[in-house]
Amino acid sequence: MRYAAIETTSNDDSETQPSSMKELDLLRMLRDELQQMGIKAEMDQYGYVMASIPANTRKKIPAIGFIAHVDTSPDASGKNVKPQVIRQWDGNDIVLNMKKNIVLRTSEFPEMLQYKGQTMITTDGTTLLGADDKAGVAEIMHVAQYLMEHPEIKHGAIKIGFTPDEEIGRGVVKFDVKKFGTQYAYTIDGGEIGELEYENFNAAEAKIHIQGCNIHPGYGKDKMVNSMLIAMELDAMLPEEQRPRYTQGYEGFFHLTSINGTVEETTMNYIIRDHDLDKFEKKKELMTSIVKFLNKKYGKVVKLELKHQYNNMRQMVEPHFFIVEKAVKAMEMAGVKPKIQPIRGGTDGANLSFMGLPCPNLFAGGHNFHGKYEFIPLESMEKATEVILNIIKLFGE
Repeated sequence: MRYAAIETTSNDDSETQPSSMKELDLLRMLRDELQQMGIKAEMDQYGYVMASIPANTRKKIPAIGFIAHVDTSPDASGKNVKPQVIRQWDGNDIVLNMKKNIVLRTSEFPEMLQYKGQTMITTDGTTLLGADDKAGVAEIMHVAQYLMEHPEIKHGAIKIGFTPDEEIGRGVVKFDVKKFGTQYAYTIDGGEIGELEYENFNAAEAKIHIQGCNIHPGYGKDKMVNSMLIAMELDAMLPEEQRPRYTQGYEGFFHLTSINGTVEETTMNYIIRDHDLDKFEKKKELMTSIVKFLNKKYGKVVKLELKHQYNNMRQMVEPHFFIVEKAVKAMEMAGVKPKIQPIRGGTDGANLSFMGLPCPNLFAGGHNFHGKYEFIPLESMEKATEVILNIIKLFGE
């Protein structure tokens, strides 16, 4: 809750690294707290915090890393986050904000009911919570403290990494894998308890600018070009069934994340996602062809900027599948049923895997990320720390 209260929203419009200087407030805090535990930790010029707990045995045990990101999504406010704690939740709807009549309803989120009787941490209905991924940060920090207090747990070198800007796809663009010093790592950035993922979307971003022509509507005959109407036409040409609302599992999507317009000009931002590389490329081709069609129809008024973000890490993790198998066993040891599934999103682990650091993703325990209905059960966080410790023990064996 201390970490969640610090504003760390990343900024996709910024060219700096990190994209928001507010992220450094938490990154510095984490560095200092690690140092206070007696752990060697440092933060570089780009905001990456790297820490190392030395091996405490002469056995040859491979180093293992654990990584989480500190930034929160720009999709919702991360300012003045005020987490609420409901102990021994009775299974009824949770009033997040009585004044604004914002309620976390079990009828809308029935998955909540599996946590009846547990301690629920929610928002106050005005911001996101930040469990994505400050829950992962807290879990790694708890494990670090536990290892320092329990030297009887024999382990190889443990590497810890905290990154900025994951939510805008730039989390590890300047991450020094060689300096991090391990061949294998896990991101603690998944959702509900039991999630284990080693494949994710291929991802791209589309930025669109439409230049209209504003004429007094009384005299607009054959002259006015309304950029907002062209934007609506563009969106209508994309397949409706490939919107996030209608997709699941391995199904990809086009997602309109923002639109801002007048008659004179309109800007639109999309994210394009698919697990299958061929389908992903066809989605990008479709977006490009729609823009070409509209430019032919209206006269080169639409500009498209397609930006690659990350690839599906499956091909990079599968040759080292034992790290997935260790995570499965670690969950079973903790009494958690593994839920191996594709990530319907991305993690720092995707780009790290292509940078030579195979990096599956483990659950952090949260639900409803990026919005005011976000929540996390305390018990799920406790199980996440138990799983991390079990992985360390398994590598130690």
